[in-house]
Amino acid sequence: MDNIMLKTLNGERTSRPPMWFMRQAGRVLPSYLKLREKYNFHKMMRNRELATEVTLLPHHDLGVDALILFNDILVIPEALGMKLNFTDRGPVFENPIDSAAVLEFQPEKLEHVYDAIDGVIEAKPTDLPLFGFCGAPLTVFCYMVEGHSQRASFPKAMTLFYKDPKRAHAILEKITQASILYATNQAKRGITAFQLFESHAGLLPLALYNKVIMPYVKRILDAVKATGCKTIFFPKGFGLGVSTLPEGLADYVSADWQYELSQVREALPASMGIQGNLDPRVLLGDRQSIEVELEKLIPFGAENQDWIFNLGHGLIPQIPVDNLKFVIDWVKNADWQRS
Repeated sequence: MDNIMLKTLNGERTSRPPMWFMRQAGRVLPSYLKLREKYNFHKMMRNRELATEVTLLPHHDLGVDALILFNDILVIPEALGMKLNFTDRGPVFENPIDSAAVLEFQPEKLEHVYDAIDGVIEAKPTDLPLFGFCGAPLTVFCYMVEGHSQRASFPKAMTLFYKDPKRAHAILEKITQASILYATNQAKRGITAFQLFESHAGLLPLALYNKVIMPYVKRILDAVKATGCKTIFFPKGFGLGVSTLPEGLADYVSADWQYELSQVREALPASMGIQGNLDPRVLLGDRQSIEVELEKLIPFGAENQDWIFNLGHGLIPQIPVDNLKFVIDWVKNADWQRS
């Protein structure tokens, strides 16, 4: 087992932190953008060969230490009967949830994801990890009720959440049940690790999130852990609230850029590793400014073997691919001062 990500996930010492990037299978890669000229996003997700090809692109083009399946967090709403279109303005539902909506889980609508996992596992190098994922309950709830992502405060979703908690809980329960089946099936198909994306954790007060949403999150992660698959939880906007995470909730917690890694590490329960948290907007700058930010990470990387290098959120389209390659080469060649 020579892959540095596998070694880190299994608690072995390594000479540098492993790395991958959220939204690495697309966004900035010229090879991906060329494919997008021929195929729409939905087509690429649902076609086994195309999804396999796009998933592998970051390994071929960039040399990252892990793959993440090319897919989207909104396949669960589709499997619950919602109609989704990917537009130039982002994902848009034809039928956002209202107080009378009926959600019927149709698990067969997730089969294309499992087929894509099979395709990637057949095509990738044996020791190259493949990460699976799904959206966490609150984030998926927000998209389902709002119908789109144009308003970051998700006013319709938050109104339903506070005004009709019984209805909100019914929706969250449906999402959780479907996500458990979906996530555990990914694990059974052979993914190496599973990331639960709570991209909008910061919409709720910390105490309310922990009381109402965390039980759903824990059920999903517990189910995946029971399969033997490694787990990563990404609660964007949680900040130092990670100190309140249940012990053993996940193997790793992914941090956004709000706080220094050392602060997050101190707050996070010691049993959990850490992932992140470089601000992706740093990669918009020149190489000198990027290197200044990377150098700041050396002391943390020297002291923390259970750290996965990543961003505090996904790659953004405006990032020059040469800057991304520069970061990757820098991480691989830097002296991380690990004895």
